Amino acid sequence: MTGMGMAMNENPAALLPELLLLGGAVVGLLLCSWLPRHRQRLVRLLAAAAAVAGLVATAVAAAGPDRVVFGTSYAVDTLTHATRAIVLVAVLVALALSVDGTAGHRRETEFVVLLQLGSLGTILLGGANDLLLLFAAFLLASIPFYALAGWNQQSLGVEAALKYYLTGAFLGVTMLTGTVILYGVGRTTAYGTLREGLAAAPAVAVGVGLVALLAGVLFKIGAVPAHFWVPDVTDGTPAPVAAIVTTIPKIGGLVAAYRLLLVAVPPEAVDWPLLLAVLAAASMTLGNLAAFFQTSVQRLLAYSTVSQVGYLLMAVAVAGRAELAQPALLFYLAAYAITNLGAFAVVAELPHARTLDDHRGLARRHPGLAVALAVCLFGLIGTPPTGVFVGKLTVFTAALDGGFAWLAVLAIVNTVASVFYYLRWIAPAFRRGEATVLQPAGGWSAAVAYAAAIVAVLLGVLGGVVLPLLSGPAAG
Repeated sequence: MTGMGMAMNENPAALLPELLLLGGAVVGLLLCSWLPRHRQRLVRLLAAAAAVAGLVATAVAAAGPDRVVFGTSYAVDTLTHATRAIVLVAVLVALALSVDGTAGHRRETEFVVLLQLGSLGTILLGGANDLLLLFAAFLLASIPFYALAGWNQQSLGVEAALKYYLTGAFLGVTMLTGTVILYGVGRTTAYGTLREGLAAAPAVAVGVGLVALLAGVLFKIGAVPAHFWVPDVTDGTPAPVAAIVTTIPKIGGLVAAYRLLLVAVPPEAVDWPLLLAVLAAASMTLGNLAAFFQTSVQRLLAYSTVSQVGYLLMAVAVAGRAELAQPALLFYLAAYAITNLGAFAVVAELPHARTLDDHRGLARRHPGLAVALAVCLFGLIGTPPTGVFVGKLTVFTAALDGGFAWLAVLAIVNTVASVFYYLRWIAPAFRRGEATVLQPAGGWSAAVAYAAAIVAVLLGVLGGVVLPLLSGPAAG
């Protein structure tokens, strides 16, 4: 592309949702310098307004043609629009979910700003069309969440933040090494032209570079073998923080992996579909096995997220090989995000109920919460008519169409097996008990749980309408 052409597509308006999120974070940080502690809720309202405005801008942009901007570094297409929408909705849910636990806290503004900055990095991951931007987005989607993990400065939170940071630093350096190798053999960092360079490069070099690059992405989404931070961070942080770090980064990370492999890496150079299929199988299986005998609700949800990533990676494994791969990935991400946040909302509403047995008598004490919990947990299993059921069904179909029948069978077996540990949480909630630790935190988290359960079911009912909207070629 000529210099004139590159200058012509440097259009900041194309990044309006991202700029709104950034503006909300920067202005909120400035407001914090003079707002009294009891008025920091204005920063939260500003963040919510930025997210709503970003959703409107996303809807307007989605009606226009696909394009790449700022040279060829950032793609504005169906993948990016969906990433924006899912992340911005998740931000709104997280803002509401965290009210009871952070309102009036002396670091309330920092919580909101870190959430916005990490979410901005997540969106940039989904739209990155260049290796350098991909790594920059990885950093922006990581560093704020490291700080968020230690936000409350309690001993477990600080320990979790340190583990999160050290794992991310090591795998971030590994990712940078992979970026350098792929640039060295492909002679470019832009996805579109990188594909041609990698096709002619030595297969061993491409394989090593790709595996190293994917290490950072696997860390970001919490997939095996880069999942070791997930249980400790999830169990050692407050429920709102755990909800954020186990949900939002996965959205951008999975879309980034899908775009990178589809656009930039030819399967003839390295058999990445088989690599992703093996990682998917390992994640769903090890996540389920580790969740079987957990007694901590947050630790159980941590391993649940690892297994869910395994199902999502199935869609990435068949990128370009199955027509349903992209809509399956995006729909499943949307359904998973709202369902997982709903489950964490119940945990946030009952901060003293840390174990499965602590929820004994929940149905008698708080029947609405018990129903919301059951809907979200059955949703994570993939029970109709929830959105995750439609997502799983579409992903399994895509895997069959893409030639991975064995992976689809393994996923079905894992889905059936997961019923066991989800029921270990649901069953005590509907039994008689003293309910001595079921004091609610406030009400905001409960409202989020009810809304998430309703949306999870609506997504399942409207799946046939939503799925066709998520199809479309990746801009390159």
